[in-house]
Amino acid sequence: MAKVTTIIDIGSNSMRMVVLEKSSRFAFHLINETKAKVKISEGTYENEGNLQELPMNRAFSALKSFLSISSALKARKIICVATSALRDAPNSNVFLNRVKNELGINIKIIDGEKEAYYGALAASNLLSLSDFITVDIGGGSTEFSIVKDKKIIHCISLKMGTVRMSELYFKDNKIDEAREYILSELKKLKECGFEIPSTVVGIGGTIRTLSKKIMKKQHYALDVIHGFDYIVEDKEYVFDKVLAASDKCTLKEMGIKKDRFDTIKEGTFIFKTILKELKVKNVVSSGAGVREGVYLHDLLRNSNFSFPSNYNVSVRSLLDRFNVNSKQSAYLGSNAGKIFDVLQDEHNLDIKYRKLLVLASKLHSIGILLNFYKSNDTAYDVILSSLNYDITHEERVTIAFLIKYSKKSLIKEKDMYEFEELLPSFETMKYLSFMISLNLTINQDFSCPKVEYKTKDNKLKLEFEEDIFLIQNEIEKIETPNELKVKIQNNLKV
Repeated sequence: MAKVTTIIDIGSNSMRMVVLEKSSRFAFHLINETKAKVKISEGTYENEGNLQELPMNRAFSALKSFLSISSALKARKIICVATSALRDAPNSNVFLNRVKNELGINIKIIDGEKEAYYGALAASNLLSLSDFITVDIGGGSTEFSIVKDKKIIHCISLKMGTVRMSELYFKDNKIDEAREYILSELKKLKECGFEIPSTVVGIGGTIRTLSKKIMKKQHYALDVIHGFDYIVEDKEYVFDKVLAASDKCTLKEMGIKKDRFDTIKEGTFIFKTILKELKVKNVVSSGAGVREGVYLHDLLRNSNFSFPSNYNVSVRSLLDRFNVNSKQSAYLGSNAGKIFDVLQDEHNLDIKYRKLLVLASKLHSIGILLNFYKSNDTAYDVILSSLNYDITHEERVTIAFLIKYSKKSLIKEKDMYEFEELLPSFETMKYLSFMISLNLTINQDFSCPKVEYKTKDNKLKLEFEEDIFLIQNEIEKIETPNELKVKIQNNLKV
């Protein structure tokens, strides 16, 4: 696969592009994301489904600009897909042929089931979830995929997008008719023969906008949409407030962006109806959708469309981009696991934190390249902003804090205040803070020393193969939690 790849998605309401760069076989990161609200399907539902000239011209002009960005970023591969607007329009060839002849791009029209599949492929690989149903509300249709144990088992597309519903029902205030239409479409999903999970992964602009609104309302500490989750019952009032907005000024006062004014109420109505009818309990927001799914379908085509086990694309990407020494990273990860294992039972530590300690240890040095003297703080900022995929918000914040507070002194309770809702308990954080500090100190001279760990009666015994003065002197300076004692012994015989 090309090192730099451009994916363009032409939807009924918006045209979106992502440019992604590979850093190793499976690792990649985003280098550009561009959106244009071209509304290519505008007027189609009032004109026998035919695309109109003005919207097609807007879309063509936007696509031309997208290709200019792609060229400047040296993309060697461009994949352009189109969804509901072009697959439903009888005259779509007019636009397709113009793009091919004048811009040299072949647009691939994907059917509704394939669109749903791509969204689910992105969610199953890039979110830390196993069982869920995706809901992707577009302009012309809404796609659903049922995922069990990270396997996509059913995909369906229903004709109930924001632009379609607006032109057919909302313009004439036919709210009851709109609801009945949505419920009739949902019957096709409910009769699919598969159990529908109680967790929805929400894809698309409407759902992201609602999540941003909810995050703002609850003063959420982390400004990241991907992976944000909420309980539906607790946040229904936000949906109701959007639906009750009388005009665009009210929407603006609520913090809704201008480019969402003409579709947010329709999208919220569709989403609320879906959640109620399917008895959904939880919503997890996804920043990845069809575009990322198209990319992953190409990237993972030889690996059963999934990443290798115990592989995290964001972790690998950061290690690649910051040129972290693989030998040192592997040692720190392995040693972190050993330290956790020896302390876990005696100090009642949840096994789920083992992985986070290992990842924090591996990623610790990424800040050095940017600022040696503030490397911990720099790495903290990078983790919070860049550790995006297949990891929860709680895990992301915990890893960032472990790196920031991997010092000789333990983390303080006041240090956790801003992110308290996303962090483990203070007692757990003290132990994790101690363990990563110990781990880094043991390898302070980069010699990857062999150490054996034993614990008894709140005493941790470290047995080294040889005397390393620099390391052992620094270990004695580390603050330990709850009177834990650290004893060092040399000349271990192997």
